[in-house]
Amino acid sequence: MKALIEKYLKYLSVERNASKHTIISYRNDLESFLNFTSSLEEIEMEKMEISLISRLTIRLWLGDLSEQGLAKASIARKVAALRSFFKYCFKRGHIEKNPAHLLVVPRKEQTLPKTATVEDINRMMDAVDITTLRGLQDRAILELFYGTGMRLSELTGLNLTDIDLKQNQVTVKGKGNKQRIIPLGKAVADILKQFRDKRTELYGERTDGDARKALFIAASGQRMYDRAVRYMVEKYLKKTSEVTQKSPHVLRHSFATHMLDNGADIRIIKEFLGHANLAATQVYTHTSIERLKNVYEQAHPRAKT
Repeated sequence: MKALIEKYLKYLSVERNASKHTIISYRNDLESFLNFTSSLEEIEMEKMEISLISRLTIRLWLGDLSEQGLAKASIARKVAALRSFFKYCFKRGHIEKNPAHLLVVPRKEQTLPKTATVEDINRMMDAVDITTLRGLQDRAILELFYGTGMRLSELTGLNLTDIDLKQNQVTVKGKGNKQRIIPLGKAVADILKQFRDKRTELYGERTDGDARKALFIAASGQRMYDRAVRYMVEKYLKKTSEVTQKSPHVLRHSFATHMLDNGADIRIIKEFLGHANLAATQVYTHTSIERLKNVYEQAHPRAKT
């Protein structure tokens, strides 16, 4: 079974273009399940066969997770990992029956996305020193996040050829290798033009062929990586915003919420974000309603009477 998990994770990475974060999470979840089942069957993990897994085994595992006090969101992710893994194994003939076929994902407590205000965003952009090349790159990254709503993995995967500054658009490779084209606003396009002409100055001894293709370059001279971007975004948000979560995803949430606040059709926002279905995008309608309620309570004379 351990070998099948490795094959599945490789499939996620190569064929499904899953993010590093997803692969790490799924690996942890599946290895946790393997550890539970091997203990249950009193078999060494390396010798555990997938054919020994039944629906009862999975139900016992879920019961154990609940007893540990795991949040519904954590259990839901683990269930999703398990369902996907067994579906993969069934389709490729590794098992005759799929024990996770009718497995129900626990409903997660819905938490509204954290967003920065427009004023926060403007202060964040102004806080970047674009007289330095590193600062110019930081500003370009921040403008791209807020100007397009793209994911972190999509941004670090961008190549120079994905940016078309004649048509003012960017081609993004999203989940499942699905491509989408996103228009670039003036603020994003202008800063990208400035940065593109100077980016080769960021090359170093470790700059390889992949880095020369990449749009953004890390301090090492290689392609920009997720952790460096997370650190950079957190640094600027800490300076300029009181939003409790300070990550690239906050800028993605802010992009969607501010678009909706200003009258954009939710179906258009869905296309920008690269969501597979509208249900994933509709959470932003709740965010906007909450913002309206807050404004009403603060501004209307009779809101609190």
